[in-house]
Amino acid sequence: MCLIAFAWQTHPRWRLVLAGNRDEFHARPSAPLARWNELPIVGGRDLEAGGTWLGVTDAGRCCVVTNVRDPRDPQLGASRGLLATDYLAGTADATVHAQQLLAQAAGYRPFNLLTFDAKAAFYLGNRPEPRAQAVTPGVHGLSNADFNTPWPKTRTLMARLGAWIERGDADDFAPLFTALADERQAPDADLPDTGIGLERERWLSAAFIRGERYGTRASTVVAIAHDGHGVIVERGFGPEGRFLGESRLDFGPPAATG
Repeated sequence: MCLIAFAWQTHPRWRLVLAGNRDEFHARPSAPLARWNELPIVGGRDLEAGGTWLGVTDAGRCCVVTNVRDPRDPQLGASRGLLATDYLAGTADATVHAQQLLAQAAGYRPFNLLTFDAKAAFYLGNRPEPRAQAVTPGVHGLSNADFNTPWPKTRTLMARLGAWIERGDADDFAPLFTALADERQAPDADLPDTGIGLERERWLSAAFIRGERYGTRASTVVAIAHDGHGVIVERGFGPEGRFLGESRLDFGPPAATG
């Protein structure tokens, strides 16, 4: 993922609401939102490395990973997507997982990771050094920098998520997808300097990236209720932002019988 805003323990119905865009090279093979056959994961799948950028489980777990934009940092180590897969398919809760990952985080390519379970949420990263931070209730954002780094598109998406919560639109995710589809670029004075040059900073400052070889490939909304039931909705895009369709899957613990 490259842009995320989420609300943790602030909505009367949803303990987690997350909206995000995955930006990637269009040539990189991936599978769209689906239930995986061999693992208890619901999400998209990177067919090159085998992991996922965003996934959920019927146990109410959620995980999302981003890279770190720094052309001076060599992309060495294990695949970031495996971090999400390992958490979702594992048995350790978010707190224990955070403690365990700190000892191994340096061995992965530069990453930001968000983990959620029924009780806790964590931000983890490995640049400039491994660190873990418990997520407090509220609206937060993450991009290709650090947790809550105030990049313009991150601030904007956080604000629009907050406004959606204030309106009480618990079942209408259309405004969140509208926010994720925003192609407006930030003013030059507000742009970060991540070492990629002004033109690329401008292009990547929009929430939705439209390009022939690289761009936004998926917009996703996740909502998990306090009882563990949830929904994940994904809109897929091809080169130049061509809409490929929308998928929606419900998940959660099985209904009680007897």
